[in-house]
Amino acid sequence: MSRFEGVTVSDRALQNQFMPIEFRNLKTKFVSVKNEDGKVKVGDLPPLMVKLKALSSAFTEDEIKQKLGESYDDMSNEIDFDTFLREYLNLQGQAKEKSGGQKNSSSVLKTSSATTLIESEKATYVRHINIYLADDPFLKQFLPLDPASNDLFNLAKDGVLLCKLINVAVSGTIDERAINTKKVLNLWERNENHTLALNSAKAIGCTVVNIGTQDLVEGRPTLLLGLISQIIKIQLLADLNLKKTPQLVEVLDDGNGDIEELMALAPEKVLLKWMNFHLKKGGYEKTVTNFSSDVKDAKAYAFLLNVLAPEYCNPLTLDTKDATERAKLVLDHAERMGCKRYLSPEDIVEGWTNLNLAFVAQIFHERNGLSVDSKKISFAERITDDVQLSRDERCFRLWMNSLGVENYVNNVFEDVRNGWVLLEVLDKVAPGSVNWKQATKPPIKFPFRKVENCNQVVMIGEMLKFSIVNLGGNDIVQGNKKLIIAFLWQLMRYNMLQLLKSLRSRSRGKEITDSYIINWANRKIKSTGRSRQIESFKDKSISSGLFFLELLSAVEPRVVNWNLVTKGESDEEKKLNATYIISVARKIGCSIFLLPEDIMEVNQKMMLTLTASIMYWCLQNSPEECETSNGYSSTYASDASSPAPSVNGEDESSSLCSEVPSLTIDDAASDITVSSSQFENGENTIVE
Repeated sequence: MSRFEGVTVSDRALQNQFMPIEFRNLKTKFVSVKNEDGKVKVGDLPPLMVKLKALSSAFTEDEIKQKLGESYDDMSNEIDFDTFLREYLNLQGQAKEKSGGQKNSSSVLKTSSATTLIESEKATYVRHINIYLADDPFLKQFLPLDPASNDLFNLAKDGVLLCKLINVAVSGTIDERAINTKKVLNLWERNENHTLALNSAKAIGCTVVNIGTQDLVEGRPTLLLGLISQIIKIQLLADLNLKKTPQLVEVLDDGNGDIEELMALAPEKVLLKWMNFHLKKGGYEKTVTNFSSDVKDAKAYAFLLNVLAPEYCNPLTLDTKDATERAKLVLDHAERMGCKRYLSPEDIVEGWTNLNLAFVAQIFHERNGLSVDSKKISFAERITDDVQLSRDERCFRLWMNSLGVENYVNNVFEDVRNGWVLLEVLDKVAPGSVNWKQATKPPIKFPFRKVENCNQVVMIGEMLKFSIVNLGGNDIVQGNKKLIIAFLWQLMRYNMLQLLKSLRSRSRGKEITDSYIINWANRKIKSTGRSRQIESFKDKSISSGLFFLELLSAVEPRVVNWNLVTKGESDEEKKLNATYIISVARKIGCSIFLLPEDIMEVNQKMMLTLTASIMYWCLQNSPEECETSNGYSSTYASDASSPAPSVNGEDESSSLCSEVPSLTIDDAASDITVSSSQFENGENTIVE
């Protein structure tokens, strides 16, 4: 079906292990087993793989199912194309061993190549961790890790390492007071750390749709390295934008380029543009288009470093005929200019994409070679968004990527303009709503095709009963930020309410409204014997953070450490509480994208979605055997603003969430999320 078009590979080195025709065949097979929601699950693979020529003579369908079951506890887990290819290579290697080494000889080379890549990535990431976390108060007792051992996988099993690494990538993402740090953690504490790590990874832009806490607890190499790779990549590419490095305007061919086009580029594309800018100045005749085949002879690196740090130039670098020796000289040059030695000459020559990208990013960070032309910098600084727009853009970008859209969103305002990403999001939130036969997939040559895509977006919005006054498809194509933000808020809110409406059978048809959610939260807190209540999501008392801390404690009594909670009176105390709230919510399983400032400023939209996220988690995790016969109707009949009765002690086991059965909802749809948009009223109307 046309709606299932498009399967991407994030690791180019993985794709390079297949002949083009073999790769296309595997891609076609993978797409063919996608379900109506456009997903492939682990359980879909055995009947597919048993028909593949390389595996059919070695395994039965049950044997393949058993082997996959060794890596995946739940066969209903979603699996992406990268993981499918890795599992295929793994089974190919086992098929070769099973056949006694006589057939499918190419599989040995491929499996060996995959193993080499894993070992190279592990060694590189271990060096990175040893450098950036060497002084961490808790982890320093375990460092340095040995790149040649399984130290990394063993240390990662308690979740602390991932949490700390996320904070290195984006400072302040996790309140470290929420991390369980002991030499020996029980299973519950490990799971909390991994849940916190995964939800926080999503909150900095990682894609984790095919990774679960059990994968991390068991230290599964492929999945763990994939996640660490994303975290480190986010750290190393953090400055590859005009906001952080306005000097990047210089790469626009003496100011003649399109600055909006530069803003729309993914960080790795900006890095390539920067690299080619300097290579052109250095006389390098080729254009580097990737971090694999185009750099594996190390010549481009030699030219780049000669331009950036000529004082450390070694004439032998370009004269040597051996690529490995040239790569070694390049690494020596980079080390002399201050770059830490992460990768080996063999990593360059093998063309490992992630490792070469990290190397170039490190060079950029150490010495970008850009001018400090005040006129150019001033121009770049003027194009940056205001604080609220930047916060909104960040929130929606992270939310959209968390849904597992195939086209990663780097800049909301630029990436939605062709309509395709919005159609992907709509298909995730309202499956079956998109007519893919009438949609045009990027790259889109003709502008009217973009308008057609965006018109369908608006049409679906009308069908979902969004208020879209003054919004047309062309407004999205033109990049009208205010209208785009307002549409995305309604889309996010729709996603959230659809999840909560799945409880309507228990609420006897009661509509899910703001007051319904407030009622639930007030009653939940009241059930524990506490008296804190709110009247609306604009209630200024929310800024102290105490309401949400009491709510979190009500749904999961052991998760809040009250010794860490302040009175929430000064701005400093409010920020401490707000930061703690976000990490505690993620720790129990809420997928949220808000900032501490949103709680401190009482952003009512944010307060709605945060409360709904906690509510959904509670209802989803309630034990069925504890259901009561009263249901929601009686629960919500009382006035939520009435004072709590005087209770001696807290009956933490009294839980409203026990009144609703556990829910099983698709992972992609279950990301109850938080918008940082802040509108003046509660209306969902788009206005100019």
